[in-house]
Amino acid sequence: MAGLARRLSSVVMPSVMAVCIAFSMVEQAAATSPEETVGALSEHFAAVPTMTGEFLQFNPDGQQTGGTFYLERPGRIRFNYEKPNPVEVISNGKTVAVHNRKLKTWNFYPLDKTPLKLLLADKIEFSPETVRSVTNDTDMTTIVMGDDKIFGDSEITLMFDPNDFDLRQWTIKDAKGAETSVMVFNVQKNVAIPDRLFKFDERAILMRRQQGNNN
Repeated sequence: MAGLARRLSSVVMPSVMAVCIAFSMVEQAAATSPEETVGALSEHFAAVPTMTGEFLQFNPDGQQTGGTFYLERPGRIRFNYEKPNPVEVISNGKTVAVHNRKLKTWNFYPLDKTPLKLLLADKIEFSPETVRSVTNDTDMTTIVMGDDKIFGDSEITLMFDPNDFDLRQWTIKDAKGAETSVMVFNVQKNVAIPDRLFKFDERAILMRRQQGNNN
């Protein structure tokens, strides 16, 4: 009988401990207010002004593509897509440029009119106008952000590791509800990034385009 009790104890006790630990983690997550979470994330943003690594992008049509990225807050990011994808996306802090090397085309968008601006900010401010929801789970901290006056129905969902607040993924939903997700990995933080990676001459590109249209 004593042997049976010992065997039951060896099986039951680890399960009980696991449940208690999980419950404790849930309580801890629940005890963290949205304001506290945003404050901690904002501090982390300020502490990590630069990062580089690899990314995997999931498009609304189900296609996947990847490459390398370079990020420098505030406002600057570059995505180099793997071949055969000829696209590179560059934000210089004011303008987001989409360059198709194969077609030799450039498209420009004001950064402050896209939800990408919120990802590239040097801090996150807890504001009812921009922060739509904050969720603390044991495996992920998630913040949904947007601005009806600027982005309309578009929004960005930022996902962080709950332990160190490192950025893991973001999803941008456009005004039509289509979602594009980007997962980052093999990330190096606080590294020197050449300034040239974020540069493009928008004025010269537009002038060449205009000259081509006139010919």
